[in-house]
Amino acid sequence: MPQQTATHPALWQDFERCYRAVASRETRFDGQFITGVRTTGIYCRPSCPAQTPLASNVEFFPTSAAAQAAGFRACRRCLPDAVPGSPEWNLRADLAARAMRLITDGVVEREGVPGLAARLGYSERQLVRTLTAELGAGPLALARAHRAHTARLLIERTSLSLSDVAFAAGFASVRQFNATMREVFATTPSRLRGARRVALGNGAAPNGAVTLRLRLPARTPFDGAGVLDFLAARAVAGVEAVADGEYARTLRLPHGTATARLRPAPGHVECTLRLTDTRDIASAVNRLRRLFDLDADPAAIEATLLGEPLLKASVAAMPGIRLPGSVDGAETLVRAMLGQQVTVAAARTAAERLCAALGEPLDHPDDTLTTLFPTPDVIAERGHEVLTGPARRVESIIAVSAALASGALDVHLGRDPHELRDELLAQPGIGPWTADYLLLRVLGSPDVLLTGDLALRSGAEALGLPTNPTALTDRMAALRPWRSYAGMHLWRAAGAVKGILLASDASKMPFTAPPTPERTT
Repeated sequence: MPQQTATHPALWQDFERCYRAVASRETRFDGQFITGVRTTGIYCRPSCPAQTPLASNVEFFPTSAAAQAAGFRACRRCLPDAVPGSPEWNLRADLAARAMRLITDGVVEREGVPGLAARLGYSERQLVRTLTAELGAGPLALARAHRAHTARLLIERTSLSLSDVAFAAGFASVRQFNATMREVFATTPSRLRGARRVALGNGAAPNGAVTLRLRLPARTPFDGAGVLDFLAARAVAGVEAVADGEYARTLRLPHGTATARLRPAPGHVECTLRLTDTRDIASAVNRLRRLFDLDADPAAIEATLLGEPLLKASVAAMPGIRLPGSVDGAETLVRAMLGQQVTVAAARTAAERLCAALGEPLDHPDDTLTTLFPTPDVIAERGHEVLTGPARRVESIIAVSAALASGALDVHLGRDPHELRDELLAQPGIGPWTADYLLLRVLGSPDVLLTGDLALRSGAEALGLPTNPTALTDRMAALRPWRSYAGMHLWRAAGAVKGILLASDASKMPFTAPPTPERTT
């Protein structure tokens, strides 16, 4: 059984700090805790514009589900769930945090509490006990709160019938849907729609797919352009496209396929999401939010990074830097292995060749998005027909794909980072760099510093920091737990002075984003 990491101090338990945030309507704390007001029976986000309640009349909760369990209903003025999520779920790697990542991805709706417990490697009883103690509610209540938020989103942003909304959000019946919405929002679904309905025609795109236009909030400052540049350098034709400030890609989701078009803006990302099955909305939104690291707390990150004098200029020049995430762990792993010891352009070419030969055609393609990235089982079976390069690397990619296909290796956002790293290192052709890169991209681990990376060390040199891995590790120790973000600044610095950077060995895939058409990895 995996070992839990040490418990982190919980913000919601610090009454004085939380009340100061509420009194100042501090938006950076939205999503990090919930305020319950006893005199009104409602719960709010910290920045709710309503009159600040007396300290004696409030209590704080870690989640909306905990507030609902205590008998509070959601404020219809500040919409406490329509905010960035808590950065705690990435900062922490304990059972509660990993469970929350999977719950927001819709695992409880698809697999139930037994499936959630199995993915986490714990018994149902221990899982329920831990979540109730840490988050104020068990997995069913947490999933129920997430369903209510998804349903409200569908009610307000589409013209789906209310019965379709109920099942798309994961409710077992219309009756359960109606009861939950009345309890959480103190109104009926039809009144919610009447109050906030957005005109989108009939909500349906050609061929029966459903199109949603969403605004995905982020804490500010938000360097969405930096994530866009990173993704643009690696965009695989047919699977991804970047043009005119917009990133688009195909998605393989639990119940069907989708396409997403994302346009970063100050404080949010504009998203057009086209789904073949509306049951996938929660999973799709969760993955896209993680792709752009929208739940990060830039104020906390930058307050720590500014403690390193040689990073101050970079932090000032690029406020709100983010960690590019992943929408599919298996895809990210295969692409990382394709990019070992080659440039970004070469890695992209190899991935495009693989997708052209083995990718699944999209049912309803458009001018730029035509293909789904091939599944691990297809790569394991037919990869030898397409993959080129050193025989050892080809064999490693096929072996790892076979492990992914069989379930012997499972790369998902609920994994314990230490266990996942050990399992990755046990695979052929995967070294420490690739394993840590997966932790950074797939799990969003905030404290991974890849000192073995040539590009990162080049950036350190450009900023006047030590280039020796041991010396750099020692120098950066004071930046815990945000060293992944420090690494992003070093990669950016490397990109400004280098045109081509190669990996130091075949198990490492350094990446950087210089401002040139041919970017290195």
